Amino acid sequence: MNLSHRLPRLAVLGVLAALTAACASTTNQAPAPVAPAAPQFTSPITAQQVVGKWGLAAYHRPEDAARTEAQARQGCRQPYVINAGPSGGFMMYLADQSEPSEVVSKQVLPGPIYIGLPDEPPGAQSDREVLRFDGQVLVLKWLDPEVAGRYGTMVYVRCP
Repeated sequence: MNLSHRLPRLAVLGVLAALTAACASTTNQAPAPVAPAAPQFTSPITAQQVVGKWGLAAYHRPEDAARTEAQARQGCRQPYVINAGPSGGFMMYLADQSEPSEVVSKQVLPGPIYIGLPDEPPGAQSDREVLRFDGQVLVLKWLDPEVAGRYGTMVYVRCP
């Protein structure tokens, strides 16, 4: 066969080879789904800052806050004890629990600070929002409205 007859065949083979290569390099596979990352939270209040003995009182009306803080100071006669937890958190009672659970402070910046179970996201139903913390006074509000209605806003005052 002479060259003039081979050229059309070679051209067709070249085009087929190029198309085959293009198909091999572009597959129709969808990209693997990326699992959404859970928001990472910081722990702005450390266990060392809250471990110790605290006077405890609670209020339901905001106008009772100052009086309740004074009552919490008197509660140091029978203090509420916060111990260090085994995994770096601190031990506090959750609502309606007879045994303390290990909790942590947690925050997704720039949001509020919460205290709750470390395996739940900040702001979980069982969390308490930190309304005030200065090292000597800790004020916590339950997020669950039913629990907040029963327990009120908790005021902890560090015992001397």
